[in-house]
Amino acid sequence: MRAKDKVIEHLGRVDAITRNDIRVTIVSQSACATCHAKGACTAADVEEKVVAITKPNHNFMVGETVKVVMKQSQGFKALMLGYIYPLILVLVALFTLSAMGLSEEKSGLITLALLVPYYGIVYLFRNKISKKFNFQIEKLN
Repeated sequence: MRAKDKVIEHLGRVDAITRNDIRVTIVSQSACATCHAKGACTAADVEEKVVAITKPNHNFMVGETVKVVMKQSQGFKALMLGYIYPLILVLVALFTLSAMGLSEEKSGLITLALLVPYYGIVYLFRNKISKKFNFQIEKLN
């Protein structure tokens, strides 16, 4: 595989430039959002996300369209942290509580309640976690 195949790229717009970073807005679209029939479908999904990128050595201007690049392996880390680990937690807790003889309702409610502290811990450590995700910014040619 080429090195280019191992990155995730998105187009974005520079919204703000501070002393330490550049804030880029990325428009994230589902496959449905670009479909010609999106007006007739309720599945169209467009969401704007703001990414803070440690200020690179390049000169960028507010309003400029840029490419935001992230290593694919970092995308997998984010997937694991946001979806896979909580899914494993839910499944293990559900099967454990059911095996202990709790009713399905209680097992389900306790299992769902476990997600609150999980995501609370992720939120508390968000600054430490964000340091593990490095975005790069590139000018468009």
